[in-house]
Amino acid sequence: MRVALHTQVRADRIAEYEAAHREVPEELTAAIRAAGATSWTIWRSGTDLFHLLDCTDYTRLLAALEELPVNIAWQARMAELLDVVHDYSADGVEAPLPVVWEL
Repeated sequence: MRVALHTQVRADRIAEYEAAHREVPEELTAAIRAAGATSWTIWRSGTDLFHLLDCTDYTRLLAALEELPVNIAWQARMAELLDVVHDYSADGVEAPLPVVWEL
């Protein structure tokens, strides 16, 4: 399944956010893959961040990562850099940013 997300980086923390993503812990990327993700891309436009994630089951992926210590540490780091964070509330929603049009 394909999931699109929107978060926002703090205007004064863009460089830190981008630097952090050059150093994503291997343990975290391995856990994301093990939880069913096949790809995850983040684009930035100003302070807006758009995520496109392909995975087998988004709700299962979130559940697998939510209590994982490496992810908890990563999310705490991201919380310092973001104005709008991912809140881990899939609640059966297939894509928090619903598709409006596709070619």
